[in-house]
Amino acid sequence: MLKLEGVSKTFYPGTVNEKRALNKVSLHLAPGDFATVVGSNGAGKSTLFNAISGVFYADEGSVVLGGEDVTFKPEYRRSREIGRLFQDPMKGTAPHMTIEENLSLAYLRTAKNQNAFFARVGKKDRDFFREQLAVLDMGLEDRMSQPVGLLSGGQRQALTLMMATMVPPKLLLLDEHTAALDPATAEKVLDITRRVVQQHKITTLMVTHNMKNALELGNRTLMMDSGRIVLDISGEKREKMTVTDLLEQFKAGAGKDLDNDRILLS
Repeated sequence: MLKLEGVSKTFYPGTVNEKRALNKVSLHLAPGDFATVVGSNGAGKSTLFNAISGVFYADEGSVVLGGEDVTFKPEYRRSREIGRLFQDPMKGTAPHMTIEENLSLAYLRTAKNQNAFFARVGKKDRDFFREQLAVLDMGLEDRMSQPVGLLSGGQRQALTLMMATMVPPKLLLLDEHTAALDPATAEKVLDITRRVVQQHKITTLMVTHNMKNALELGNRTLMMDSGRIVLDISGEKREKMTVTDLLEQFKAGAGKDLDNDRILLS
């Protein structure tokens, strides 16, 4: 489903601020893979997501999604096939627009027929929105005419998740989408994430600082350091691995201890 081959990115090349953010990253995800990604700040996690979603073009390497080479496909075109959630609940929605209006934009944006973007949302579509919102179990199906800005952070993240997946994308990128939420709300959003991804069998990459979640969610765990993937585990080996084991494997792959307090204390 997703194939990265030798993807590299250097920011501010030839200056004193030059930084090699991605260093010949190769990664293959099969359809339905759900891989968690762990790494310290500056390891390249968000930069990897930006390269995949087309925020910038890679300096080297290729990005293939669903058999199509999208290496030089612009971000707005990739967005029809890639859903993405960010850490900040304020991103991904228009606060002054109603829940229904936000859902309508997301729904029409993913339409294969570009002219459909200018179509009007009908009763059938609104009924579909209500059904999808009801699955979140947050009562949002009865608040469709309210501005999104009135929602809590957890409600906004759950809504954004629904907007990104109600027309299942080829790939879902979750960039610490529960990090800004309180523990109880974060767990609820993670539970919704599990159900949605499993229901639609969406190929998913999820950045997390929670080592326990990194081993429990999905079927693969990746660890990054200095723009490289230094660990990729799955199957029986992953099922038997503890957080301590994971830290030891990181040290073996990166040649140093993981030194991020946020990760170690999570």
